[in-house]
Amino acid sequence: MVRDAMHEELTRWRSEFPILERKVYLINNSLGAMPRKTRERLTEFADDWDTDGVEAWHKWLPLVTETADLIGGIIGAPAGQTMMHQNVSTLQAILASCFEFAPPRNKVVFTDLNFPSVAYVWLEHRRIGARVEVVKSEDGIHPPTGALLDAIDEETLVVPISHVLFRSAGVQDVRAIIEKAHAVGAMVLMDSYQATGAVPFDVTELDVDFCVGGSVKWLCGGPGACYLYVRRDHIESLRPKMTGWFSHKRPFAFEMGDIDYADDIHRFMGGSPSVPALYSARSGYEIIAEVGVEKIRARSLHLTRRVMDRALADGLTVNTPREDEARGGTVCVDFEGSEAASRTLIERDFCIDHRPSCGIRISPHFYNTEDECDAIMDEIGRIRSGH
Repeated sequence: MVRDAMHEELTRWRSEFPILERKVYLINNSLGAMPRKTRERLTEFADDWDTDGVEAWHKWLPLVTETADLIGGIIGAPAGQTMMHQNVSTLQAILASCFEFAPPRNKVVFTDLNFPSVAYVWLEHRRIGARVEVVKSEDGIHPPTGALLDAIDEETLVVPISHVLFRSAGVQDVRAIIEKAHAVGAMVLMDSYQATGAVPFDVTELDVDFCVGGSVKWLCGGPGACYLYVRRDHIESLRPKMTGWFSHKRPFAFEMGDIDYADDIHRFMGGSPSVPALYSARSGYEIIAEVGVEKIRARSLHLTRRVMDRALADGLTVNTPREDEARGGTVCVDFEGSEAASRTLIERDFCIDHRPSCGIRISPHFYNTEDECDAIMDEIGRIRSGH
């Protein structure tokens, strides 16, 4: 009965996501469904620009901080310690630009299961002295936590980790990684893109140094709205080389010469904000905050377990950790011909995707139903049998 009550509570939100009326939407690990109110807010942005012209900046600029604090509330960040940006790759580069990579503490440690864009950023910093160690996974599914912990030593500067792996949805033991890094004087940069809005966590309680993520996936906020959390002591001490006028203490003084960094989180901001993305992101943030990530996680574990059990019963390969605590919001199923089958599923209005060495990624959110999870598995069965 508890599960039935939760089902009724969460599926009431379905009417707020119009695409659910037309498609079986199980691609939330890649692009969350658009809230109905997002269209209204984007119209509001256009109206502000059209009506007020340049004066609209008086409304737009406060939205940067307001939106950042919305997402900060979801991840446990104190007000004023989160800022908005356009993408995680740029945020990683901004943080990397804070460091000199002077030996002996010039080592960067991460695993080969990180999102490739993150690896590209750090590997290129070898040109200015970074010594990069990439820890290999044995199976491509489970994070190699033990080997990663062993690689973190007194010469390690920063450990960029994925909170939830993009390919397999494996969950990293972030607490163990943070504790080991801090014990040897290293910092941890946690990429929570595949966790935020689906897996509960608190950046303050974890004592993580930095956290990045974005709105495209479980936050249902669309592209162009990513966030950076920085622990208070690092806000005051770090000086990014990758900077811009909004990182200045007095941006509208337009002062030539060396930058006088802002005393607050804005020192990591760089150039002008992407205002339309702030309008598009807010509705999803508000919904996730109101529903609560704890409830979303409970619903996710129930639905992903249902998909996983069915896949195993049907003889499919499951490239996702089986244990609830080790799994994010996605189940990856594979079989001969899965890539072609994924295209057929999309043609039949089942929204999923396919990734190499992974298979079909099925990612129910809180607004999805058991019937939808059963329907996609039934459809996979029909496709495999030639129908």
